[in-house]
Amino acid sequence: MLDRLDHALRSTPERPAVLGATATGRLRVRATRGELAGLADAYTSSLYARGLRPGDTVGVAVRPGPRALAVMLALWRLGVRGAVLDPGAGPDVLRARLALARPALVLADATAQAVAGWARPLAGRVRLALPDLAALGPVVTVGRRLPGCAPALGAAGARVPAVDHGDGDAVIVFTSGTTSSPKAVVHSRSSLSAGMDNVSALFRARPDEPVLGGTFFVLVPSLAQGAPVALPARTPRALARQLHRLRPRDTYLTPPQLRDALRAGARFTGRVWTGSAPASAGLLGRVRDAGAAEAWGVYALTELFPAAAVESRAKAAYDGEGDLVGAPLPGVGTRRDAGGELLLTGPAARHRYLGEEPDPWVRTGDRAHLDAQGRIVLEGRCKDMVLRRAENIYPGLYEPLLQVRGVELAVLVGVPAGDGDERLVAVVQKAAGATEGQLRAALAGPLRRMGSARPDALLFADVPLSGRSRKPDRAATARLADARLTGARLTGARLGAHA
Repeated sequence: MLDRLDHALRSTPERPAVLGATATGRLRVRATRGELAGLADAYTSSLYARGLRPGDTVGVAVRPGPRALAVMLALWRLGVRGAVLDPGAGPDVLRARLALARPALVLADATAQAVAGWARPLAGRVRLALPDLAALGPVVTVGRRLPGCAPALGAAGARVPAVDHGDGDAVIVFTSGTTSSPKAVVHSRSSLSAGMDNVSALFRARPDEPVLGGTFFVLVPSLAQGAPVALPARTPRALARQLHRLRPRDTYLTPPQLRDALRAGARFTGRVWTGSAPASAGLLGRVRDAGAAEAWGVYALTELFPAAAVESRAKAAYDGEGDLVGAPLPGVGTRRDAGGELLLTGPAARHRYLGEEPDPWVRTGDRAHLDAQGRIVLEGRCKDMVLRRAENIYPGLYEPLLQVRGVELAVLVGVPAGDGDERLVAVVQKAAGATEGQLRAALAGPLRRMGSARPDALLFADVPLSGRSRKPDRAATARLADARLTGARLTGARLGAHA
């Protein structure tokens, strides 16, 4: 796919490649296809001149956009694997991840360095762990260099020989794991390409018809098919204006971005895709009500992207227990282990975890089953199980019932009951305009249908989010629920004593 992209960029160099948006939602061309190809050529030459060779690792902390894409194209052409670094993860997490990946060089743009404030102090620390860096220094700046940033990458000049790199490592993406023991997914060149082929088959982008989305897995297939890509505006209002001006045939936004855009009055066109975090049938339905012809939820993992997809109508029509996420995409194999955990395999599956042996099967961490039509139905996260009165309760089986009109987000969490047991609490985030009274009435029926899994308490609060994809943070939500319930008990005790 990346080889096809490189050829496609050069065949129509004058056409727009990456579009941006101003604060008012107006569109601007951030890079033409020829400029993107030229930038990739320059980075390839500069990195080769610095001694980077096949099998080396380069850390990448560059915001999504033309430069980040050009860097990945350069690493692909050199046979160098890129370790994707999140500059906002904090210095301790970054040091642990760098120690695991052991990059020969870290590429960071000025904004990433300024926001995180980590590049300069980190350089000296990492140098001790990576003695092969010699005098080069471990961090260089990609793009415009601001005062206090690491040295610039430097000018091109070296001629890079054409080499067949086979099926080596392509990228390292860090996922869960503690500071002392980070976990990193390694995709090979073939698995990365297979994943982008799957996205390409889903999106079916058309030449010169803009796609709205900012992830690598959206940029590459769309550009390879001749479509320009517009990076989503950063604020909800600007995003709403951007959608109005662009009227994209395909849009990819995360669920939090969709919720923010809907609150800002956004109208959608064509097909809308969402993933990276749970997307309820209610959210997808609201997107269709706001003008989208189709609204798709994509089930994907860092280890295998994408795995399944479901359109809003099919998701809304499903009346069984659990969360329908769709039929496995072509080439994706499924099985369950003895505990009900879903395992996936296929050409797009990661090769291995860094430091571990290859394994063709990916453990999703999700309990799931296949329905009569062969579609994946999630039953909840294995580790999210709540144990109440000796009964195992899996929140994912019941959370879809809480997605009634007026509910923006709802999660079930367990909080300590003080005797080794847990209380089951539903934390519900209201949509704009909804009242607690309306939602209590609307939820009465769904709560009764939960049977023995009916929550002990219903709380209305904003659900905490975490991570780059802004998924519901269950641990933080459980702490919030515990604090609210404890506060209510203390208030009640004080009132009783006063009476």
